[in-house]
Amino acid sequence: MSYPVGEVAGLAGVTVRTLHHYDEIGLLVPGGRSHAGHRRYSDADLDRLQQILFYRELGFPLDEVAALLDDPEADPRAHLRGQHDLLTARIEKLQKMATAVEHAMEARTMGIRLTPEERFEVFGGKDPEEHAQEAERRWGGTEAYAESRRRTARYGKDDWKRMQAEVAAWGGRYEALMASGEPATGEPAMDMAEEHRQHITRWFYACSYDIHRGLGEMYVADERFKEFYDSMRPGLAEHLRDAITANAARHEG
Repeated sequence: MSYPVGEVAGLAGVTVRTLHHYDEIGLLVPGGRSHAGHRRYSDADLDRLQQILFYRELGFPLDEVAALLDDPEADPRAHLRGQHDLLTARIEKLQKMATAVEHAMEARTMGIRLTPEERFEVFGGKDPEEHAQEAERRWGGTEAYAESRRRTARYGKDDWKRMQAEVAAWGGRYEALMASGEPATGEPAMDMAEEHRQHITRWFYACSYDIHRGLGEMYVADERFKEFYDSMRPGLAEHLRDAITANAARHEG
């Protein structure tokens, strides 16, 4: 079978102009032509286009893509294995970014006053207003909510990035603490819970031990928060909740 350029463009999600360009530079020369001289693509051409788009998605420039695909020593299976490794590494990086974003938004991150460009640069495409609306529904009439709105309205892109770095570092250390077998009621876990409380106080509002205890319960009761924490490590939501409770008792007692 062979396929016209318009159909191939639609299947691959690229423009006809892109396919014309690939043909002009010799990256993807269609295997046939119609009687009228129009490009016709074979199944082999489609396989090559898929490889091209994989590498382009991974950020490879066109000349490097051509060199990789035209290497006479290359095994097609090796290409797929290499692409799988590259994609896996990219997924891991994106997951770490998502973790940092979710931490920065957790509980009461709202009132962001960034340009649209800055917002999506910082948050990787996830609109923080969605979280802000949930926060307003839960706590819109509280002084803590009002204080958080006042503070975050002054934050710029660098502030949000600095906050992200803090919470990402905290999250990595908490995950390591759990991996080492530390109980939630142990001093190291309680110290981590105290850091968590102080982070909220520093960036958003005065988080009392009573408020913090309520947040800990929410991390377990609210499916969205529980899913987020448990995606980092199974059981993390309950572990953090118990550490927060123990830390509050330690300070209030």
